[in-house]
Order: sequence, then structure tokens, then C-alpha cells
Amino acid sequence: MSLAIRVIPCLDVDAGRVVKGVNFTGLRDAGDPVELARTYDAERADELTFLDVTASSGDRDTTYDVVRRTAEQVFIPLTVGGGVRTPDDVDRLLRAGADKVGVNTAAVARPELISDIAERFGRQVLVLSADVRRVVGGPPTPSGFEVTTHGGRRGTGIDAVEWVTRAAELGAGEILLNSMDADGTKAGFDLDLIRAARAAVDVPLIASGGAGEVGHFAPAINAGADAVLAASVFHFGEFGISDVKSELRAQGHPVR
Repeated sequence: MSLAIRVIPCLDVDAGRVVKGVNFTGLRDAGDPVELARTYDAERADELTFLDVTASSGDRDTTYDVVRRTAEQVFIPLTVGGGVRTPDDVDRLLRAGADKVGVNTAAVARPELISDIAERFGRQVLVLSADVRRVVGGPPTPSGFEVTTHGGRRGTGIDAVEWVTRAAELGAGEILLNSMDADGTKAGFDLDLIRAARAAVDVPLIASGGAGEVGHFAPAINAGADAVLAASVFHFGEFGISDVKSELRAQGHPVR
């Protein structure tokens, strides 16, 4: 029996409000995170991801108060990321109600942070969030994809597939694979990116970026994702969690 596919709404939070843009820019308000979390819990989302999208670029801590209020409203696993720099940050987020913690910018700067967190809390707590874009115009990477940091604002020149491979080896329990090119476009997930990552790692992969219709989710699973994540289509009511699960079930994928 294969594991059930997880359907995960994502709350991108800036200054205590949920926001959504296209290709990580042009953010517009999408509501109150606590209210949305309550809605998704009622709609039987499998998990909820909460990303403080300007914590790293603004060099500040994740909004613990909003995390705490969100965690009080949901009974599904809550992953929180944004501005996590040390194992002590992870400890504070877990105490605030997070079940898992995502790291990105700080882990690129100091990869041993991954092993430090995994050794202290267990790898099941640690999600590597990788903001990835295709390399255009710059020095090529072996896979054609590079990792970015600071909420997609800075290119690194680091090959994305090599990075997720190393992160898994260091102790990341899951990879949240964010396609910057597909983000907010509603044109479908970046299947090439998912396939490339799947061929390199055996930890669970969460596909993120590009969902625009219910038919986009099954191809991401077929490409190798274990979970699918979306934001704006859920926030603005274009379709619901149950619609996605029904379509995945119709395509032969087990869901909860």
C-alpha cells in the first residue's frame, strides 16, 4: 500500500497577513492566517504550511504570536518557516505549536545547521525549503536549476539538485520544492524540476508553485512528488481541498 498523497495549503505571511504574488513579487492581501487556517482544518487539509516570506530578507524573526494563534486553531500538522537561523529558533517554534520547521536561507549559508537541527530534534521535524529557478543568462549549473535565498531575491549559483541531495544527506526529513518560475502563474507545476529532484533523493518531496486547476496536481505526483502544495487557488476559492483529493483519487492516487 503506497502512502496517501498529502494536499497542503500554504499561508505566505507578511506582517501578520496572508499574501500571494506571482514569481515571488507583487504580493496582494489574501486574508487573516488564523481564519484561513481554521477553514483549511475544517476542509480536511492534510497539513498546513506557514511561511513568513519576508523574515529572511527583512532580517527579523518569524512572527511567533501569529504562529501560536494559528496552531491553536488547527489539529493538522503545521510546518513553519521563514527567518529560522538556529536550533533555538526551531525550539521556540515547536513550543509555539509548530510540528515541523522549514529552513532555507540560513541553511544555504551554513549547511551544518541542517545536521544541528536534525540531531537535536529528529529529522522528521526538519523540512528543507528550496526556492528554485531555472538558470537563464548566468553561469549554467549541472541540472539547469539554481537555489535562491532571501525569499527568492538572491541567486546563489548553487545547483538545486545537488543542494537538495546534500540537504537530505545532512538530515533534512522532507524537501519543499518551490518553483519560482511557476509560482503564482497557475500554469502547472514544474514537472522537470520535480523529476530531477526525485531522481536524486529518497526523502518525501512536496511540490510547490504553479497550481492553477485541479488537473495540475496528479501530474506532479506522477513526476515523483509525495505531497502537493498550493496557495492562491485555495485562498481565493477557485477550488477546494476536497476537489483536489477527488481528482487525485480519480487518477488512482491514494488520499486521506
